[in-house]
Amino acid sequence: MRLDEPRLNELIVESEDLQSDARRSLAAGMSDLREIGGSRRGRPVDLDAVREYGVQRRRILQRGGFGMGALAARGLLGTGIGTAIAGIVARPVAAQENVDVQILNTASSLENLAVAAYAAALGLPFFAENATVVAFAETTMSQHTEHGAAFNAQAVALGGAEQTGTNPKYTPIVEEATPGLVDYPAVVALASTLEEVAQDTYLANLSLLTEPDIKALMGSVMAVETQHLATLRAVGALLAGGAPQLIAIPTDLAALPAAAGSVAFPAAFEEPQLASPPEEGAL
Repeated sequence: MRLDEPRLNELIVESEDLQSDARRSLAAGMSDLREIGGSRRGRPVDLDAVREYGVQRRRILQRGGFGMGALAARGLLGTGIGTAIAGIVARPVAAQENVDVQILNTASSLENLAVAAYAAALGLPFFAENATVVAFAETTMSQHTEHGAAFNAQAVALGGAEQTGTNPKYTPIVEEATPGLVDYPAVVALASTLEEVAQDTYLANLSLLTEPDIKALMGSVMAVETQHLATLRAVGALLAGGAPQLIAIPTDLAALPAAAGSVAFPAAFEEPQLASPPEEGAL
């Protein structure tokens, strides 16, 4: 793969600009969240809020969110893994648990898993062949680390606990895939899946959040994950098409296939087909 290091560094800076937006969203709302968290302690559960959450959650399920649409499309809904995931999705929300905290815990579990996956990729012998690619992967891993810390900070501000573990549904999938990471296509495929899961989860859960400051942070982080996913989709398509020479910065625009402009964003509106339900990574 041919890489123009100065140009790639410019793209890393652009990615960091999106990351800075997420940092500002976190900083702007932390004091308000601490006040909200303090005011909620000792108060009875808001049953109306729990009922509204249930209504919104069912609407997402009907649209095929929380991974159910993707399972059905792949013929997996009736299999063992489909049954297990359906059981997680069908589990009713616990009335004593704060929905925002559940969502934040699950988001942190996904970010922690992404950090672990990128760390594993960075340790692969072939991955170290290009210092610029390593720098890009390290930047992405660092961003996921910051995302997890931001979500944990908000959970704590609301009176919840930090989620330091990895996502229980996707951790076994990553562990099973790790021995097969013998080349760039395998790494790109795994990373793309994790970025899509994060993007879809944040998209689906935005409508379930109750606090505007948390919505602002999650929306900002979702933009970063979408950028990661778009890049990985484009790279993966070129690898699958037998054109690794076009994975270059700058690239030969005239040699790119006609679909190069749309492969990164296959749909005008993303459907949250791989979304994790709010309670999946909750403590």
